[in-house]
Amino acid sequence: MKCMLCDSDKYKFREGKVRDNQDLKIVECDNCGLVYLDSFDHINNDFYEESGIHDKVDFFKWQRTTAIDDERRFNFLKKELSNKTLMDFGSGNGGFVNLAKNIAHYVCAVELEKAVIPYYHDREIDLYKSIKDTKREFDIITSFHVLEHLKNPHEILIDMKKHLKENGKIIIEVPNANDALLTIYKNLPFSEFTYWSCHLFLYTEHTLKILAKQCGLNVDFIKYIQRYPLSNHLYWLSNGKPGGDKEWGSFIDSTELTNAYEAQLSSIGATDTIICQFSIIK
Repeated sequence: MKCMLCDSDKYKFREGKVRDNQDLKIVECDNCGLVYLDSFDHINNDFYEESGIHDKVDFFKWQRTTAIDDERRFNFLKKELSNKTLMDFGSGNGGFVNLAKNIAHYVCAVELEKAVIPYYHDREIDLYKSIKDTKREFDIITSFHVLEHLKNPHEILIDMKKHLKENGKIIIEVPNANDALLTIYKNLPFSEFTYWSCHLFLYTEHTLKILAKQCGLNVDFIKYIQRYPLSNHLYWLSNGKPGGDKEWGSFIDSTELTNAYEAQLSSIGATDTIICQFSIIK
């Protein structure tokens, strides 16, 4: 399988397993460093629309689990969102867009999963199945932890670009393929936990820049975010499983230490998450 970014057929296998499909392998391009699965055959047109992933859980419990990230993203973008038009692509349970509607001029969402339709209807948020279903142009298009799911990231980013106003921005958040637990600590239990069959690609700063250029987009900035604190990393290293923030966070994760650890990981590009902003090349 050739690399989607550079067309190279040379790659190495990454250590670890795809936790929900061990027939799949994780590969890393020897040329550009893109990380991807060795097959996408398990992804079909109905994979997300009919997944029923959240049919079995309480919807508001699901929202509570994403609330910290929703609020972090909203606070990060609050100034830019004021009185602007926003589309959130792959909006899931709508936590972020529901916050944004309080200050934006107009918000809408693109989401395939049918289970969320009543939620958006009740909150009078326009919901689309595809970005092509609206003719509007937007000041800001956001997409949080979605790009890694897409078989066709070029096509989607170009569609987003077509729906931007002249000075519009695309904000993307993705998992970092160079997460410290994988690349620095080389934690085997984490490498057998973190890869999913629905995460077709994992990106780095370098591969995001290549992708943006190929889509005719500037990279305005890239920011490294550490969603899981030091206690989580220590717990993985000592116990080989998640949950350190719940078990040890109360005495380890002070604001000062959390910020310092994030800054240190950011300095070497090894946080668990990357946020970037794209704009149209003029």
